[in-house]
Formats: sequence, C-alpha cells, structure tokens
Amino acid sequence: MSAPDQVAGVEAPRGVGAKIRQVGPGLLAAATGVGAGDLVATMVAGARFGTVLLWAAVLGTVLKLALAEGVGRWHLASGTTLLDGWRRLGYWATAFFGVYMVIWGFVYGATAMSAVGLPLNALFDGLSVRYWAMIAGVVALLLVWAQRYEVFEKFMTVLVGIKFLSVVSVAVLVSPDLGALATGLVPRLPAGSIIYVLGLIGGVGGTITMAAYGYWMFAKGWKGTGWLSMMRLDNAVGYVMTGVFVIAMLVVGAEILLGQDLTESDRGLLTLGTELGGRYGEWARILFLVGFLAVTGSSLLGVWNGVSLLFTDWTRAIRLPHGARAEAGPGSPGSGAAGVDTPPGEAYEAEAAERRVPFRGYLLWLTFPPMLLLFIDRPFGLTLVYGVLGAAFMPFLGITLLLLLNSRRVERAGRSGWLSNVLLVAASALFVVLLVTEVATRLS
Repeated sequence: MSAPDQVAGVEAPRGVGAKIRQVGPGLLAAATGVGAGDLVATMVAGARFGTVLLWAAVLGTVLKLALAEGVGRWHLASGTTLLDGWRRLGYWATAFFGVYMVIWGFVYGATAMSAVGLPLNALFDGLSVRYWAMIAGVVALLLVWAQRYEVFEKFMTVLVGIKFLSVVSVAVLVSPDLGALATGLVPRLPAGSIIYVLGLIGGVGGTITMAAYGYWMFAKGWKGTGWLSMMRLDNAVGYVMTGVFVIAMLVVGAEILLGQDLTESDRGLLTLGTELGGRYGEWARILFLVGFLAVTGSSLLGVWNGVSLLFTDWTRAIRLPHGARAEAGPGSPGSGAAGVDTPPGEAYEAEAAERRVPFRGYLLWLTFPPMLLLFIDRPFGLTLVYGVLGAAFMPFLGITLLLLLNSRRVERAGRSGWLSNVLLVAASALFVVLLVTEVATRLS
C-alpha cells in the first residue's frame, strides 16, 4: 500500500459501510459552527419573511461545505496544517490570524458562555444567566482539559444527536406548509431582506472553527490523499445535518413567530420557547430548551477544543521561517511526493497537542478573562471589533485556500478543479460583501 493510503497503521476505509463508521470530524465541525447566533439569525429571518429565504440557508450550506472541503483537502494533500500553508504565504497571514485569535477568543468566550447560561437559567432558574455562564465555562474547561480526541468525539456526537432530533422534532410539531417550504427554494429578495440573506449565508456552519477541521482529522489518524473520499463523505454528512438543522429552525421561526418584531438577541430564543409552551404544553418548551442547550453546549466545547488546537499550532508555526514549509509527517504526501518541496522543519504532532502548554493556556484565556465581560451590559467597543474581525475571517479563508489549493504545494490529486474554484471564488466574493456590510452596519 502506498504512503498516502496508510499512515502509522491507519488505513483509509473501503466501502460505504466502513466509511460511515469513520464519520466524526465533520460532525464536530458542523456542531461547533452552529451556535446561538446562528439560531437567532435564522429565527429572526423566519419571523420576518417566513420561509421565503430558505434558498439562502441552502446556498450558505453549499458554500460552507466547499470551504470545509478545501480545508480538509489541504491537510490531506499537503501533509501539513493550514497554519503551515498560511506561513508560506507570508508573515501577514500568520500575523493576522494571531491577532484575530486573541481578540476573538476574549469576546467570543463571553458570548459562548452567556449562550449556554440562557437555557440553563430557563430550565433550572436559581442562578442568574451570568453565573450559569461562568459555571458552563469552567465545566467546558475541565472537560476539554481532561479529554482526549476519541472521548471528545463520542461526547460531541451525543450532543449533535440531541440538538438535531430536538429541533427537527419541533419543526415537525409545528406542521409547516410543505408547498410554501418548496417555493422558498426559489431565490427571491423581498424588500429589506438583503442583510438577512447575508446573515443566513454567512452564519451557516461557523467561521474560525472551520479551520479546526484538519486538526480533528489528524487526531483521528487521517493523512494522505487516500483519505480524500472519506473526508468528502464526512464533510457532506456534517453539513447536510447542518443544513437540515438550519432549515428546521427557519421553519419554526416562520410558523411560530411570523410577523413578530424580534430584536436580534439570544433572549429571542427564550421567547420562542415560551410560545411553544403556550401552544403545545410545557413539554414542548422543555424539548426546545434542551435542544438550545445542546446547540450552545456543543458550540462551546468545540471552540474550547478546536480553536485551542489552532492556537497551539500557531505557536509552532511562528517559530519557523516564513516562506518555508514544515517537514511533512511520516507517510504523508509531502515525504517524497513528486513536485512537492519539503524543507526540514518542525511538524505538527496531533498526539501531543492537547497536552501542551499553549493549548491549555488558550483554554484559560477563553474561560476566565472573558468572564469580566459578563458584568458589562454593552461592551460596544469590543463587540464592534469582534464583528468586523469575524466577518473578515471568511474572505481570508476563501482567498488563501484558492492560493494554496491551486499551487504546487499540494499533490496534483489534491489540487482544485473547476467546480471547487468556482465555489471558492463565489464564497470569497460573497464574504467580502458581507464584510463591507458588517463594517458599514457597525460604524452606523
């Protein structure tokens, strides 16, 4: 068997059944990428426009799938990480990402903890949202600190199942008009809908957490172009589930809250829970809140693990010369593949990443400093910076993937074809528009 097909005894599966049993990293990426903010954006769009913007949710799923496939393909076909690719592009890329992670982590830490605190407060009361948020942050810290990838994947898969079944069950409960739902697949732009269309397309499936996908693949032992078909199936399963989930949330918002003037805040989700309880009984409210908790909890845990892995790799990458590529790991395509240069360097080691000081240091950064923001009602300045940087990451990811995946830095089997290039260009252009819109909205 050739090196790309087998790395350290881990063989790429053959057959659909064997591949289905390997599905995992894609579920983690999809679970992490859908948080409370995505639920709110989808719910508000449904409340204002019904299911007319369903096409935007589907388009967003397709574009994010293309980006995620590009991330996975880079890792498998180059044998190195995305940080190695960005380092080859120049100092600007790693510098941007380093600054982004520090600011993003500080603000997102508070946002993620608050999002978990809301359903905990609604389910159990007793404590305010602020203190439930702090408890959630500390529990996530302890779980991620102690767990290894295998346990982490199983735990997250359970949360994915809970959130998927609960929200889809609620969507079935409200009995949507299937005819109207089908017409929502036809692209239309009602008056005042542009910002919601951009929000739906941009919000489906995460931002920075998409870059963590390759690290979860490496932790699972996937290396080499022999895993490309497995990676594509894994991605497809994760993002199809994400698309169904977002559509279900849009349906619930359209059927329960259509015509209501909701503010775009996480508490709007509690309004939805109250409406469900009033129509169908307390059990429906609890079902939705359990799903809400699974959504926010899986996003919190995924970020605590995935972005900490990214930060750990960033601390490795900045120690290497810019413009040079790290040495590929044993059995990876870079180790002797034709046309791929491999100057010596420090390779990323998935097995040791979660035990390293940078990983645990970033975990602490995500958890404790952001708790200060829980005592501030309107941290406007940081929110403005976070919003702009968050919107900036997606065109950065799309453009850098275009540069990397069309170069000799990857094996020919892993380079982009016309379909991938079309989707990556479309995603990059669309997210540039979203960035400009976000900046204009924040400044106004």
